[in-house]
Amino acid sequence: MFTEEQGRLMLTLARAAIARELDVHAAPPPHPTWLDETGAVFVTLTEAGRLRGCIGSLTAHRSLGADLEHNARAAAFRDPRFPALSQAELARVRVEVSVLTPATTMTFMDEADALAQLRPGVDGVILEYGHHRSTFLPQVWEQLPDPRLFMSQLKQKAGLSGDFWDKDVRLSRYGVEKFKEDLA
Repeated sequence: MFTEEQGRLMLTLARAAIARELDVHAAPPPHPTWLDETGAVFVTLTEAGRLRGCIGSLTAHRSLGADLEHNARAAAFRDPRFPALSQAELARVRVEVSVLTPATTMTFMDEADALAQLRPGVDGVILEYGHHRSTFLPQVWEQLPDPRLFMSQLKQKAGLSGDFWDKDVRLSRYGVEKFKEDLA
């Protein structure tokens, strides 16, 4: 569990990483030792309430600080769904940081069983089938509160049909601790 102060620092670090990439002066924030611990982070950018970029790591493979800064830059400049963030947009985007818990594999008999096990608003979900893979953070439940619709959209994000199901579909779930910049 992170404190609100730690959450604010992570938001500051994410914004500073983006600003540096845009050659906007940003004083380097402090770097406490807890940022050196391994962690997995998603950084989400919104503009006027709409998604503007979202990139992250599903598994912890580097320090929390390095993952945070890398994914902040990736969300701003390398999300293939959006053009690179411009300097003019920087002041308008809102940064959200989600620190992931380790994913746990779900065990289920069929899709109906899997859907019954999902916890709307709590579970982030990873879907895997062959080379298809996608994830939705728990925050996506706010737009897709129905488990069937949530799963259908998750399958489509993976490049599958919304009504696709196969016994070899693998699902994992994870939680997040999220921090979001206040609206200006």
